[in-house]
Amino acid sequence: MEVFPLLLVLSVWWSRTWDLANADSIIHIGAIFDESAKKDDEVFRTAVGDLNQNEEILQTEKITFSVTFVDGSNPFQAVQEACELMNQGILALVSSIGCTSAGSLQSLADAMHIPHLFIQRSTAGTPRSGCGLTRSNRNDDYTLSVRPPVYLNDVILRVVTEYAWQKFIIFYDSEYDIRGIQEFLDKVSQQGMDVALQKVENNINKMITTLFDTLRIEELNRYRDTLRRAILVMNPATAKSFITEVVETNLVAFDCHWIIINEEINDVDVQELVRRSIGRLTIIRQTFPVPQNISQRCFRGNHRISSTLCDPKDPFAQNMEISNLYIYDTVLLLANAFHKKLEDRKWHSMASLSCIRKNSKPWQGGRSMLETIKKGGVSGLTGELEFGENGGNPNVHFEILGTNYGEELGRGVRKLGCWNPVTGLNGSLTDKKLENNMRGVVLRVVTVLEEPFVMVSENVLGKPKKYQGFSIDVLDALSNYLGFNYEIYVAPDHKYGSPQEDGTWNGLVGELVFKRADIGISALTITPDRENVVDFTTRYMDYSVGVLLRRAEKTVDMFACLAPFDLSLWACIAGTVLLVGLLVYLLNWLNPPRLQMGSMTSTTLYNSMWFVYGSFVQQGGEVPYTTLATRMMMGAWWLFALIVISSYTANLAAFLTITRIETSIQSLQDLSKQTDIPYGTVLDSAVYEHVRMKGMNPFERDSMYSQMWRMIHRSNGSENNVLESQAGIQKVKYGNYAFVWDAAVLEYVAINDPDCSFYTIGNTVADRGYGIALQHGSPYRDVFSQRIQSSTNTVPGDGCQGFLTEKLKNSGTL
Repeated sequence: MEVFPLLLVLSVWWSRTWDLANADSIIHIGAIFDESAKKDDEVFRTAVGDLNQNEEILQTEKITFSVTFVDGSNPFQAVQEACELMNQGILALVSSIGCTSAGSLQSLADAMHIPHLFIQRSTAGTPRSGCGLTRSNRNDDYTLSVRPPVYLNDVILRVVTEYAWQKFIIFYDSEYDIRGIQEFLDKVSQQGMDVALQKVENNINKMITTLFDTLRIEELNRYRDTLRRAILVMNPATAKSFITEVVETNLVAFDCHWIIINEEINDVDVQELVRRSIGRLTIIRQTFPVPQNISQRCFRGNHRISSTLCDPKDPFAQNMEISNLYIYDTVLLLANAFHKKLEDRKWHSMASLSCIRKNSKPWQGGRSMLETIKKGGVSGLTGELEFGENGGNPNVHFEILGTNYGEELGRGVRKLGCWNPVTGLNGSLTDKKLENNMRGVVLRVVTVLEEPFVMVSENVLGKPKKYQGFSIDVLDALSNYLGFNYEIYVAPDHKYGSPQEDGTWNGLVGELVFKRADIGISALTITPDRENVVDFTTRYMDYSVGVLLRRAEKTVDMFACLAPFDLSLWACIAGTVLLVGLLVYLLNWLNPPRLQMGSMTSTTLYNSMWFVYGSFVQQGGEVPYTTLATRMMMGAWWLFALIVISSYTANLAAFLTITRIETSIQSLQDLSKQTDIPYGTVLDSAVYEHVRMKGMNPFERDSMYSQMWRMIHRSNGSENNVLESQAGIQKVKYGNYAFVWDAAVLEYVAINDPDCSFYTIGNTVADRGYGIALQHGSPYRDVFSQRIQSSTNTVPGDGCQGFLTEKLKNSGTL
């Protein structure tokens, strides 16, 4: 039903034209169209039909015409067909072809003095490149360029400058002549911009598949970075397919900004391009003035245009190409020129011209007809159509449309500005980042359970698990401020992630790399290897390495004073006291001493024993025994007692010190210097890699980390390392072991241990931090980072770390 009005018009026109063709007419024009330009032919015939019905312009005269189709890439055929038309006798030649044949038709028109109205046509809607028609002598130039010059270089440069882009990539389709933007490339190169070029093949799916097969993850992520800013110079159909492929394969993120520039983009194309894209989209296209009064849309002065061409709701009008519009206006311009000639009575009849004969003469009325056409002007479907001194149409206007950043498909389009070669850009273009309003966005969050950062607070059968912890508090704060919601799940292998032999990643990082999650949060540290494959926000808490050790058991022992000597040694000392006391008694009994007058000392066995014991503990008084043998015996005994007492004192001091051996390890340096307590960490973890890099890096070799690496790497890491952090904590509690891990996690474990059996030591230097991981190229990175920085700046004291301590106090753990 939609094509019926068009068919009716064409049938009426055919019947009228057939009659007019048989009648004598003084107005005859020729047309050469590319064989793919069937719609140009339809519009051309419609325009002639409209003008033949308008008696105010040509009065009783009618326009007749001859149309021929040629291969646009065959200049010889185009010249041959043009000669045939000139042989029939024409007042003007209208052509809608590409640049390949335009130069040949220009030379022929100049030689035969036939006004040639050239409408440049691009292949399959691909953006135009300048034809570069030679105009050496204006008096001999009979070719008029109906379409304005190609201003794509000027428009792109101004838009890119307004957006302050410094690095971007240009995609162009296989039909586009890249030399058309050579001027733009030269100018941006002079300004120091980094520009890459890539041709989009016809098989876009194969092209994208090849990228994934040939590029490594790091290279693919760098390619994604390049795609954040891109310019598409291609026909609308290719642009739609290309955008669909890169979006479905996650090559672009929500913070990408692409510019599509093409004169041949209609309203239907705009809506489709926006529907398929994500991120921000800027569309630059040629626009034409439309009368504000709806009832006047089909009227241009005293001429009425067919409703199939001027009604924006008509399907035929919606899908018209720009060359179709210029075809109609060209016929209208010629009709007005013919009207002018008829009024001035300066008509030159048509003559049959031959291009083959060498002595053929040009048309004598050609110069007069050309001047009349050049001086004329009409208001048509393309606005004002007129020609300057150089034979070109200077009237062109570009419309700049755009969307905001976002992930909503089919979001609204608004006009950002316009551009023309006279006044330049009218409007303000700014490349704003993703705004703080993320309401309606649902993020998928991957995590790893690690106290106190992420813990399960509620696990009811049949309901989603609820989580708590410091990282969850940070995520909730961001969610409340920005307005997004999230769904959280634990990484399937319960690991943070490390590179595998095939180049892929496992764990939490792997979930982000394979686009199964939007963000990852836990006790996740920012490392160079991880930054190669995912993005991180700014650190929300400083990270340092700590050590978890077990406190020595403290017991009360009333016989602790006996600990320096073994029981057998104490028995020998007691036997020695008895033996020496017996010897003293026997010596005094066999050789009684001469006691002084008044002495009450008795030489009994009891007194001898007591005397020997008192001298051993250095509590004895005056020696009551005066015989030589006794004195020699006591001298040897005293020397023996001195040695025993000195040894006991030294051993007792050592015993009392060793019960507090844990106080001797106060730092990582102390831990690295001792070998009595083995220590390790989680195998292949960030801490493991941190110690390895610090201990093995020849340019930054640290003696402390070198000693730690030798201990941790024993037996290729299998001797002293564990597979999970909980295993390391249990190993410290029930064995002689020190666990090296995140200081914040270890402090939480030590504080919440019911037996108070742990104590921690930490490194005061924070060389890294905890961050939120996002997909490479995520638009949320800057938004999250800005909010984290503003929150950290408002927290007194130690910022986020102070906030952690406060959270622990509120939970009752401090």
